[in-house]
Amino acid sequence: MNHIHVKTGDTVVMLSGKDKGKQGKVLQVSPKEQKVIVEGLNMVTKHVKPRKQGDPAGIMKAESAVYACKVMAVCPKCGKATRLAHKIEGDTKTRVCKHCGASY
Repeated sequence: MNHIHVKTGDTVVMLSGKDKGKQGKVLQVSPKEQKVIVEGLNMVTKHVKPRKQGDPAGIMKAESAVYACKVMAVCPKCGKATRLAHKIEGDTKTRVCKHCGASY
């Protein structure tokens, strides 16, 4: 079973690479490949041909996938990059910040 510690919509910070230290929002998660796509980070240039009349062509910038181990979740309450703990209350399992204890 493939498990990734971040979900779509989470704010994350890059831990390595050319965008180290920058924050962005997770747009897409691919558990099978263990990769995530983060808004505005790991930008690549793509040469695009128009497929239909009216489609744009040329050199476009797009986000590329990055391994999930290269990003760390940011707590919405304290704003720090944090590892996620899990807290089980009854039948619900919530993610908890290791620094401030806020659940999200």
